Amino acid sequence: MSIRRITPVLGAAVAGAALFAAASPVAFAAPAAPSPFTRAVAQLKSHAAPGAVSAGQSFTLRNVQTDADGTEHVRVNRYYQGLPVLGGDTVVHLGKGNSWKGVSHALRGGLTLSTTPRLSAAQAATAALGASRAASQHIDGTQLVVDADGADTALAYEVVVSGVAADRLPSELHVLVDAQTGRVRDAWDAVQTDGVGHGFHNGDVAVGTVLSGGTYQLNDSARGGHKTYDLFGATTGTGTLVTSTSNVFGNGTLSDRNSTAVDAHYGAAMTWDFYKNTFGRTGIRNDGVAAYSRVHYSSGYTNAFWSDSCFCMTYGDGGTGWTPLTSLDVAGHEMSHGVTSNTAGLRYSGESGGLNEATSDIFGTLVEFYAGNANDPGDYLIGEELQTSGAPLRYMDKPSKDGASADCWSSSVKRLDVHYSSGVANHFFYLLAVGSGTSSWGTSPTCNGATVTGIGNAKAGAIWYRALTVYMTSRTAYSGARTATLSAAADLYGSGSTEYATVAAAWSAVSVS
Repeated sequence: MSIRRITPVLGAAVAGAALFAAASPVAFAAPAAPSPFTRAVAQLKSHAAPGAVSAGQSFTLRNVQTDADGTEHVRVNRYYQGLPVLGGDTVVHLGKGNSWKGVSHALRGGLTLSTTPRLSAAQAATAALGASRAASQHIDGTQLVVDADGADTALAYEVVVSGVAADRLPSELHVLVDAQTGRVRDAWDAVQTDGVGHGFHNGDVAVGTVLSGGTYQLNDSARGGHKTYDLFGATTGTGTLVTSTSNVFGNGTLSDRNSTAVDAHYGAAMTWDFYKNTFGRTGIRNDGVAAYSRVHYSSGYTNAFWSDSCFCMTYGDGGTGWTPLTSLDVAGHEMSHGVTSNTAGLRYSGESGGLNEATSDIFGTLVEFYAGNANDPGDYLIGEELQTSGAPLRYMDKPSKDGASADCWSSSVKRLDVHYSSGVANHFFYLLAVGSGTSSWGTSPTCNGATVTGIGNAKAGAIWYRALTVYMTSRTAYSGARTATLSAAADLYGSGSTEYATVAAAWSAVSVS
């Protein structure tokens, strides 16, 4: 891996330019106003304690989000002695007139540590290979980093080990190896999965196509050029672009392989429209450029996944007891992993991994409601179309109904698989949107015995999206998510509002204080 650095380039004097020019009025342009990044860094340094800024730190810009009232949220990457600080990503909040409105990060203080490793990169790579269970392993990259994991901050090698897992899921395992001791500090996979297969048909729907060379392509030019490809059972490559001579794709059954491609293409379109029309976000990176979809991955594969490296969604056809994974909530779920990667970047392990997975469940659910498709109406069940038995994968009203997910936060939640630690946030969101007790959507208990009255999907979704894009960072845990959503509710509705109070009540109801 390499770190892209922004290096200022100074213009050289123009060769042959005259020393003197004929006398004429000289117009002096006003100096350009400092950029949001320049102002954010200056404010960080002026507020070193809350910003956890210490000697040897530097910053690069990630992105800027500007509110309607001019408030700027400047997201930056942090470096120490030139090394990237994992967990040091920061959002600086600037009000009108460049006023300081606060900062969001997960650091506990400034950084002071040696950046001279005892281990070589090759030794770290050997240790990292042992952490991966994938076959056909190979090292994709190694870099020295500062792993700012709470109080246990250390110099480490970040090693990317690629391969294919036993269930045929591609693996891009990021392994943090202590650069002094060789101990594996942490590991997480950049390929983020829904964990199971999916199979459902969206019925008769419109799909975006482009006519090229006498054939129609599943190429949605109205939505950033999203394309859908058929892998024909392969596990590598882009696949073959799905085409038709008649502009008709699929036949509504699995006897036509393009029926699955229609579902994936439609799911991507609905997810694009949901983010654009609800939050003004055009595409996963908010740059107007679409990701792409791949269907018919491997053979009998009961999984789906998002990958940052290909910037794509991939769907298996399912095996015995399962159907293809191209349902609305799965499409919304996988694409939302991409949104998370390009905003808060929640690390896919521990509590931040549970929040990452819950974010995809939350927005996948909201995509399902947004689409209003009669074949799969909105609900608070995750993957209810995947198994031929009709059993959903996860329940938002009471996550523990799946037999593994957590309803309430405890110190042991961070040790659960991220698909199960996500239950705390899923339960919170259900309580925030629907409320506690019995409704047409399910029966939702609270961990503290309190009653919560929901504020609806629209407001609950707006709060979660703003928290994700403005306040959460890569190491946000459940306590930080409470703070982030309260800040978002205050921004959107006021700190004395019903919405703010309901956010607080819903977190308390899942034991997050």
